[in-house]
Amino acid sequence: MSQTVADLIIGESTEIREVLRIAEKVAATDSTILVYGETGTGKGLTARMIHEKSGRAHKPFISINCGAIPANLLESELFGHVRGAFTGALKNKTGKFEQANHGTVFLDEIGDMSSDLQVKILRVLEEGEFEKVGGNETVRVDIRVVAATHRNLEEQVAKGLFREDLFYRLCVIPLTLPPLRDRRQDAALLANHFLKNVSEKNGYAIHGFSREALNLLSAYSWPGNVRELKNLVERLAVLKQEGGIEVYDLPGKIRGPAGAPATDMASGIPDEGICLNSAVTEFEKTLILQSLQKAHGVKNEAAKLLNLKRTTLVEKIKRYHLDSQELVSSKYREIQSA
Repeated sequence: MSQTVADLIIGESTEIREVLRIAEKVAATDSTILVYGETGTGKGLTARMIHEKSGRAHKPFISINCGAIPANLLESELFGHVRGAFTGALKNKTGKFEQANHGTVFLDEIGDMSSDLQVKILRVLEEGEFEKVGGNETVRVDIRVVAATHRNLEEQVAKGLFREDLFYRLCVIPLTLPPLRDRRQDAALLANHFLKNVSEKNGYAIHGFSREALNLLSAYSWPGNVRELKNLVERLAVLKQEGGIEVYDLPGKIRGPAGAPATDMASGIPDEGICLNSAVTEFEKTLILQSLQKAHGVKNEAAKLLNLKRTTLVEKIKRYHLDSQELVSSKYREIQSA
């Protein structure tokens, strides 16, 4: 059975389940949808899911990032142009709206669109028609628009940066995607999903994350949201390639201050809880690695840094299998470079 886009929206949290419930409910309509969400929360994926579950599923889905294209080129991208419309227009061009006829257009970062272009978008939404750049012929289209932004459009309207009439025309059905920090219990699910995908794709023999590592991933605030998590997991997999991903494999910003594998104290203990004994053990291992590196592998000096007897430190090194200098050096280099 082939995998759909909906299968790629991973999560069991109340927040993401509610988003999916609303998205599936409105997908069957032709109503315009405005998706709010921080960068990396999955606005594009949500738009594709809405298209897949709509009556337009077998028609084109055309996506365009309004913030990534210069304002003087965006109009041509959306509406097309006729030959000779401007310097370099050597032939007629079909725009995104015409390409998407009977399908769905996803306008990402619509809050970055110029006011002049906003007027033309409003006309498409209200009348289903436009003219190409430099042309006189009216082009009619039957499309469903899903727009998205990371900006607060109501504030943009109040500042005069976004047309009020377009805002209300877009915001027929608002849909807000929660940042990953508001659904941290989904971080472990997402991490395992991404790890499985990248491992299978590249033939890596990675059997998963340790429980302690997953606890840390769940505790981290993820300012870059799901995209940041996905990119991190890919990086970890490429560097590891076999075995399991442990706490010391994670970058320092996730392990916590001074490399400690403690939860993010500002956010408290994650909803699913942590294993205190395991967290303390990983903290101790990290401090031992740091002290050995600082002491250039000299155990007497490392013991002094930790206020331990040398014999006690040696016992702990053996217990945690940290007695290989190569292991100590490589793992600490990862700590330093994170």
